[in-house]
Amino acid sequence: MSSSSAAGGKIETVRLVLPPGYGARRGLNWSVVGLLYTSFYMCRYNISIANKAMSDEFHFSKENMGDILAAFFYAYAIGQVVNGLLTDRLGGKKALLIGAAGTVICNIAFGAASFMGMLWLFIVLRGIDGYAQSFGAPGFIKINASWFSATERGTFAGVFGFMINLGRVAINQLGPALLAGFVFLGMWQVPAQHWRMLFFVPAGIAAIVAVALAIWAQDTPEEAGFHEVFKGEADHDDTVKADLRDVFVTIVSNKFVWIMAGAYACTGAVRQTVDQWFPRYMQEVHKINLDEPLFLVVGFLIPFVASAGSFISGVVSDHLFGGRRAPVAAWIYCVEIVTILIASRVSGATAIAVAFVMVAFTANSTHSLLGPAAAMDIGGRKAAAFASGCINSFQYLGAGFAMQILGRLLDKTGYTYFFYFMVPWAVLGAVLMFSMAGQRNLRKGSGH
Repeated sequence: MSSSSAAGGKIETVRLVLPPGYGARRGLNWSVVGLLYTSFYMCRYNISIANKAMSDEFHFSKENMGDILAAFFYAYAIGQVVNGLLTDRLGGKKALLIGAAGTVICNIAFGAASFMGMLWLFIVLRGIDGYAQSFGAPGFIKINASWFSATERGTFAGVFGFMINLGRVAINQLGPALLAGFVFLGMWQVPAQHWRMLFFVPAGIAAIVAVALAIWAQDTPEEAGFHEVFKGEADHDDTVKADLRDVFVTIVSNKFVWIMAGAYACTGAVRQTVDQWFPRYMQEVHKINLDEPLFLVVGFLIPFVASAGSFISGVVSDHLFGGRRAPVAAWIYCVEIVTILIASRVSGATAIAVAFVMVAFTANSTHSLLGPAAAMDIGGRKAAAFASGCINSFQYLGAGFAMQILGRLLDKTGYTYFFYFMVPWAVLGAVLMFSMAGQRNLRKGSGH
């Protein structure tokens, strides 16, 4: 493994030797942390599978569903900032466990609310769930900022993308199976379930993994008995638990945080347009049922290519751009613009399915770069969670705003402008990333 530093504009590589047993212990830590965050995503994307069934049962409009989605995203955005700051003080493990408890309770309550069918209650519960889940990303990033070298973080961000997309694969396969019924282990016939089970089952999975994290995860290598693994790297010389005022001033005064945050809002709008609406689009426009092969393939491929995009963009930024994320993100946004415009011109269920997959590839490539990787670059292990919270909050502000506009647009015009709706967001993201593409030292907020 190697680390690199910039000296006079030149990237200098230094070889690091990991102590015996460190790789295996980090792998265990990473696994339970990643699996818990994976379960968070099952508790988050279940609503995209339930979208049409909820609307049909309670006669909710697309505007109503957009408002339920927006409640989660707005609360998540607020929580990212508040909980990012708290996580830098509490530590990542405690933050993840708080978030797990919150999302388990909220998903069970959301499923139970199906017996009442009140829109306001669904909105409130999804909002509380959004706030609870907002402990997840800061906690995840806080822990791994301590366990990984600076030049591993882009690659780590790609694997971060894989872990969260694993949760999406799981719910995209499990959800339709629950609604249609299935044979468990070839022996037990599970009958078709009400959509409320899409919330009860993921909550149970999250609870189990949270117990595993409580037992096996540690916040830092030092707590696991490994000291000075990355000695000499500036941000690893920081203490892991920081003074809240110092963290706040350091991050809020860094202009690059806010440029990336603006771009991340654009990523959020495009990403959630695809993720939250593609099941209903396939159902209503192309009459594809959720248990049909085409949907199941798309439900697998969207998170699969999202993982690939996250990993590839992270490796490219680490090894071809010396750890710089902005120029890679800028060109991905350009590819995204072209991809969306092509998607808007195709027709037929298979062609549209491919279009959704390709847009997901680009949106999730920038998602992993601007969230976990850039946040760790700017904040170091002392302030990684708050940096992540500030940047990530804008992703969900953008998503919430987009969901409310899109829901109303769909009610008025159908799906005619569905893909065109994403183009302005991709253009703005590209402009913002090109504006800082030449910067190297993001922690200082100025200069190269």
